Amino acid sequence: MIRDTSAQDRLIQVKPSRKKKMLWVGAAVAVVVVLALILPGIARLFSADASVSASRLAFATVQRGPFIRDIAAEGQVVAAVSPTLYATYGGAVTLQVHAGDTVKKGQVLAVIDSPELRNKLLQEQSNADAMEVDYMRAQIDARKQRSEMQTAYDNAKIDAETAARDFDRYQKAYSQGGVPKMDVDRAQDTLDKAKITLEHAKNNLGLDNDSETFDIQAKKLAHERQLLLVQDLQRQVDNLNVRSPVDGQVGQLFIAERATVAKDAQLLSVIDLSALEVEVKVPESFARDLAIGMSGEISGNDNTWKGIVSAISPEVVNGEVAARVRFDGETPKQLRQNQRLSVRILLDHRENVLTVQRGSFVDESGGSYAYVVRDGMATKTPIRVGESSIDKVEILDGLKEGDNIVISGTDNFKGAQHVVISR
Repeated sequence: MIRDTSAQDRLIQVKPSRKKKMLWVGAAVAVVVVLALILPGIARLFSADASVSASRLAFATVQRGPFIRDIAAEGQVVAAVSPTLYATYGGAVTLQVHAGDTVKKGQVLAVIDSPELRNKLLQEQSNADAMEVDYMRAQIDARKQRSEMQTAYDNAKIDAETAARDFDRYQKAYSQGGVPKMDVDRAQDTLDKAKITLEHAKNNLGLDNDSETFDIQAKKLAHERQLLLVQDLQRQVDNLNVRSPVDGQVGQLFIAERATVAKDAQLLSVIDLSALEVEVKVPESFARDLAIGMSGEISGNDNTWKGIVSAISPEVVNGEVAARVRFDGETPKQLRQNQRLSVRILLDHRENVLTVQRGSFVDESGGSYAYVVRDGMATKTPIRVGESSIDKVEILDGLKEGDNIVISGTDNFKGAQHVVISR
C-alpha cells in the first residue's frame, strides 16, 4: 500500500506584490470616478418626468439680430389688362380674327348682324326727320302769325291816331259853334274805341310772341330728344362692329364662326401684352399683413426686377389668397404670359430683434411655452412670441439670447415639466 503525501503538504502564505496593490488602488479610483459621473445623471433621471432621445428632436439657439418678414412664392405672368368682349345686341356673329392674332386698338374683331336693330335705327331716323320738318314749319307759322298780329297792331295804331285827330277837329269846331255837341261826343267814343283796340292789339302781339315761342321750343325739344334716341341707336349699330379696346393679342374665342348669340354673350378676349403682372398665391396666415403698395422683388431668367403689390383678392380659396405684383417701371420685353417667376414680398424689416428658428413648437404650444435645454435637461418655460416669418419667430418674453430650446419634436414630451435628453 502506497501512502499519499498529505502529511508532507503544508500551506504557504503568499504576500501580494507591489504591482498588484497598485492595480487594486487604480480600480478603486476608477470606480469612484465613474460613480461621481453617473450619480448626477441618475439623480436627474429620477427627478425628470420623461426621457427622450436627442435624435428625435431638433434644437435652435435664441439669437438677436435683424428680423425680416417676407413672402416667397412662385407666380405666373398674367396680363394686367385682359378685357373680355361681349355682344351688345343679339344676332349672328362673323369673326374677323383667330386666336393668337396680333390686333391694334380700334380694329374690328367681330361683326354682329342684327337687321332688327338697323331697321329700328332707320325708323327713328325717319321720325327725327319728320320732327325737324314740324320744327321748321312751326318757325314759319310763328313768323306768319307774328306778321299778322303786327299788322293788326299797326292798323289799330293808325285808327287810334285818326280818331284822335278827328276828336281834336270836332272839339275845335264845337268851340266855334260849327258842330253840335253830339258830334264831339261821337268823336270821343270813336277815339276811346280806337285806343281800346290798340291796347288789345298790343297785348295780343305780346301774347302771340310768347305762345309761338313756347310752341317752337316744344317742337325743338321733341326734335332734340328724337335726335338723342337716333344717336343712341346709331351707337348700338356701331357697336355691332366689335372693336379691340387695346393693342395686344387675341386670347380665347368663346363662340364658333357665324354663331347666333344673345345680348351680353361672351365673344372673345384680348390680352394686352404691354402691361404684365405676376399672380401669386399667398398663405392665408400672411394675407392679413399683405397690403396694396408693398414692395417686393420679381426674379427669373437670371434677372431681378422691383415690384409693387397692385391687387389682393378678397376671397380665400384652399387656404390661399391670390395677389398680383406689377413691375415697378417698364415691363420687361422678354416675358410671356403664364411664364413662372419667383416673387418675394417684404412685409417687415427690423433690427436688433430677439428671434429663434421657426419650428413646430409654435404650433404645438400656441407660442405659450418652450422647452429650454440646460445640462441635458429640457425644462418647460412660459414664453411670449410675436410676429413670425418663414424661418424665424420673434421672442417677446421668457427667453434670452443664447438659450438653447427644442423647436421640433416636443410632442414626444407629452406636456412634461422636465425631460431628460438622452444621447
